[in-house]
This record gives sequence, C-alpha cells and structure tokens, in this order.
Amino acid sequence: MWGPLVRATPTKAVAALHLRSVPRSPFAPLVPRCAGVSDRRPAPTKAARPSAIQKKCILPADRVLMVFTTTSSSLAPDKMQLRAILNRVEKQKGFVYRNARFTNDGSEILVDIHPHGRSRPVCSKCGRKGPQYDTLSERRFEFVPLWAIAVFFLYSMRRVDCRRCGVTVERVPWADGKHRSTYSYRIFLATWAKRLSWKETATIFGTSWDTVFRAVQWIVHWGVVHREIEGIEAIGIDEIAYRRGHKYLTLVYQIDPECRRLLYVAKDRTEQSLRGFFTTIPASALEGLKFICTDMWRNYMTVIAEQAAGAVNILDRFHVMKKLNEKLDQVRAEEARQLKREGRGEVLKHSRWCLLKRPENLTEKQATKMSELMRHNLQSVKAYLMRDDFQRFWEYERPSWAGTFLDQWCTRAMRSRIVPMKEMAGTLRRHRPLLLNWFRARGGISNGSVEGLNNKAKLALKKGYGFKSYEAVEIALYHQLGKLPEPNRTHRFC
Repeated sequence: MWGPLVRATPTKAVAALHLRSVPRSPFAPLVPRCAGVSDRRPAPTKAARPSAIQKKCILPADRVLMVFTTTSSSLAPDKMQLRAILNRVEKQKGFVYRNARFTNDGSEILVDIHPHGRSRPVCSKCGRKGPQYDTLSERRFEFVPLWAIAVFFLYSMRRVDCRRCGVTVERVPWADGKHRSTYSYRIFLATWAKRLSWKETATIFGTSWDTVFRAVQWIVHWGVVHREIEGIEAIGIDEIAYRRGHKYLTLVYQIDPECRRLLYVAKDRTEQSLRGFFTTIPASALEGLKFICTDMWRNYMTVIAEQAAGAVNILDRFHVMKKLNEKLDQVRAEEARQLKREGRGEVLKHSRWCLLKRPENLTEKQATKMSELMRHNLQSVKAYLMRDDFQRFWEYERPSWAGTFLDQWCTRAMRSRIVPMKEMAGTLRRHRPLLLNWFRARGGISNGSVEGLNNKAKLALKKGYGFKSYEAVEIALYHQLGKLPEPNRTHRFC
C-alpha cells in the first residue's frame, strides 16, 4: 500500500526534506507536513500531475514519514531542555540547575544543582544567612520521575558558620533534615497513596515501602500542624477493631453538615483514650459544641459528662435498633435450640433474616416464611412484634410524648417474660434522658455519617494489608479521612 502524494507550492525559502522512520498505525493516514502549508489536501483534479518532488515523496506508508521544514541561516529549530522545564515547575530561589544527564545504563536522570554565585547559605535552625564554613560531600535527592525514569538532584551541602547556632548545615528549599527525597516527590507519593495501597505505590514508581511511608508521615504531620479547627458544632464518637484479639481504636469525627472529617485517633476504648481528645483539641474550637453522638459505651458517656456537660449527648437510633435486633436474634437462637430438642427444628429454620428485616424489605420467599411463623405461638414472633412496635418511638415530634411511649413499651417488655427483651427494657430505662435528646436535636444528628466514615477507615486499614505498628495505622487514618491541608507548590504533578 502506498501513501498519498504531497501537493505543495515551492516558496523562496529553501525546502529541506527530512526523512525519518517512525512506527505508524495502519488505521492512520500518512500526511507529510510542510512548514507554512495546511495539512488539508486539496481535491485532486484530472489535469494535476505529480511533479518530480512529489514522485520522490511516494514511500511505503508503514515505514517512512515525510516531514517538510523550512530553514534558513537566521532561523534555528526550537529546543527545550530539561533545565527549562525544571525552572518552570520547580524553580529554586538562590540555586541554579546546571548539567542534566543520563547515567551510563540510562535508568536515571541526574541534575546538578549549584548555589547562585552571590547567595549565602541559610542556617537550618534560626533561618538567618551566614558565611560559608565548608562544603560537605555530594548528596542525592529523589525528584518526581519523568517518563518513568527516576530523577535525582545532586548537590553538595554547605555548612554555615552561624553566630547564634554555631556551625550547622544549610537549609535548602527542596528538602529538609536528612530526607533523601524532595518535597514535591513526597507530595506526589502521598497523593497516589490515597488512591492505591502503599505497596502498590512503591512498586509502580520504583521505590520502597519505607519511602512511601515517610512521605505520607511527613504530609500528615504537616497537615495536622496547619489544619484549622474552628466552630465545631457536632461530633460523633465510635470505636473500630483494627487487629485481632479485641484491639480497638477510638475515633472522633466532626459531623457538621458542611464538614465531615476525622479529628482524633486514640488507642483502645478506655476513658483515658477519649480524654486525650479534649486535651488535644483547643478549647476555643469546642466552645460552640452543641451535639455529641455516641453509642451506649459507658466509658465514653462518663468522659462526656465530665468534659462536655453543656453539649447534648445523643444516643443514635442506629445503635439502639442494632442492640434491639441483637436481643431479638438471641431469643430466636435460644428458641430454635429448644425446638430442635423437641423434634420441631423445621419451624424456625431459615427464619433469621425474616425476623431481623423490616416487613417492607422482605423478599417474596421470606414473606411466605414470615406468614407461616405468624401461625405459631412463639416467643420469637412476640419479640419480633415488640421490635416492630418500637419503631413508632422515632416518629414522635415532642420528647414528652416520646417519653410516655417509651415508658409504656418498657412496661410491656418487662411483663413479656422474655428475658432478653426484659434486659433491653432495663437498658432503655437507664438511658432514657439520652434517648429523648434525639428529639431535642430533631433527628438532624445521627451516627449514620459516622458509620460511613468507619467503613472508609476499615477500607484504609485493609489496603495496608496489615500494618505492623499503631503509628502506621494512625497515619493512614489521618491521611485518608482527616481532610488535611497540603503545602502549596508551584506545580501539581498529579
């Protein structure tokens, strides 16, 4: 197959033909370019015949691409060096980029950095300029990879003879301390570590897991120091298991409608774990705290009564109904074992989700099973009807009417002779004031958002494939759920 002919009008400038072999898709037409001439081919006519130059341009379409360029002695082809790109996206004040080159095997790009001729080193402790004391050996700083090629800055650190701090190593604008990676590279890795697991991030960008961890650690520490915590009106407190053997984390979220984020992480679920939140967060940020949403864990409620007595402590509807469903399932399990001993085990077989689901959520098969259960005089059916009746509690608008209904329901439960339901009635009576706070908040505050954030927290821990230390767990949670600010950079690499 042969490519189309090029029809170009010669100009006064010298037209130089440049042939270069390039791979080409069989679906893309071969269109040689001519400087100053449109890419669109004029419609062929019968009188038009190929000229001598056009005949030379007839080449196999899958091997050679013809490119026309107009050159003269006063014009030079445009060039862009790597130094120009770095000065555009990563300009370092007081320093200049010099030589940029490949290593012998071509796997890395090395860029030399030199201080400006008139610049003086800056003390890394006090931030003041001082005379140069000496120069240390050359160090490598890893930068954001270009075209999947690792990039390293090479620089010989200077030491400063500071009048206040003595002889110290200078401060440079692209890294700090003994870190071997630049600020931009840390932000780059931390950004990808939100989307991928830390191991996958390290594998894709040709670095180590420890480098990714240090990058995320640095970005989290910077964000925690510079985050703004003001005007918190509602918080949610909950715990999640992060390791086998009853190892828990206490999590405190801000659940305001306009901002939902992780505020605090602590080990275990003791009173001391939650007290750390009130000592860590500034008191000015908690002055406007109005609502605190929790479950029925006694340690949390004790600390809230001590530290935030002015806030309304709300027992969430989700946790109350979850507790009630657990009691209902306990009744069903005990009665199923008793019926099995009597030879009637088929009565409650496959009935668990029929009893735990709401009537409107039952499938056709489950609804049929539920109709069969209603024909039997079972404690499970009585507990199910009591659970279904308690749903009316959340439909009241005034706390006084809701309190009257709650008292009547607890009385019926105590007379039912069903032990798990009697235990639930006692729990509701002990937490009666906190349950009625749900109506004082008019149902606008709940732990539904907290449960959603808990699922994200569990996903962040699962992506880690098992962190070995609590520090890594804490950093991963802040990184994923904290909505922490990031340093301002001149260019975003991802």
